Amino acid sequence: MKPLNADFILGTVKPGEFPKSKLPEVAFSGRSNVGKSSLLNSIVLRKNLAHISSTPGKTQQINFFNVEDKWIFADLPGFGYAKVSRSLRQDWQKMTYDYITKRNNLKLVCMLVDSRHEPMESDLAIIEFLENTQKKYIVIMTKTDKISDKQVKERKEQFEYLVSQCKFCIEVLPYSSINFSGRENLLAIIKRETE
Repeated sequence: MKPLNADFILGTVKPGEFPKSKLPEVAFSGRSNVGKSSLLNSIVLRKNLAHISSTPGKTQQINFFNVEDKWIFADLPGFGYAKVSRSLRQDWQKMTYDYITKRNNLKLVCMLVDSRHEPMESDLAIIEFLENTQKKYIVIMTKTDKISDKQVKERKEQFEYLVSQCKFCIEVLPYSSINFSGRENLLAIIKRETE
């Protein structure tokens, strides 16, 4: 596996400061502790591109990364149990909403879910939101190295059933940032959807 060139561009809470670029964008969304930073680092094979914190909800802005001068990856603020004020959480939600609904460069949303847990209401709400905004997305089941192959298969089938009537879900993809299973599939999907 070959590392990808990747650089941090900027982090911002203001739509007016989003990067001026024509590169296709891929956004990464999910609960605060779902393993978003670990997944981003595992895609580019770098340990420190996205900051991994032991405190859920540390990403409080949209962080943009240039990857191979082919794509921009957008790391969206985690939702769920970040220990911040309600008004700040609402600001995050509005910023994320504005980004997903108004960003013309956005070609794909990677929606991360923890494979160890049943689908949560917040997960279903994001799926509904992406369907309503007609954005292509994939459901990425993270942390599959922490459960058995049988459990991975069952959870995948569960999510596939949930999105079976969805028009904009491309795939349900099991993924491990530890052993990199799913990485090549994810890169192939990103390449296909951003060409």
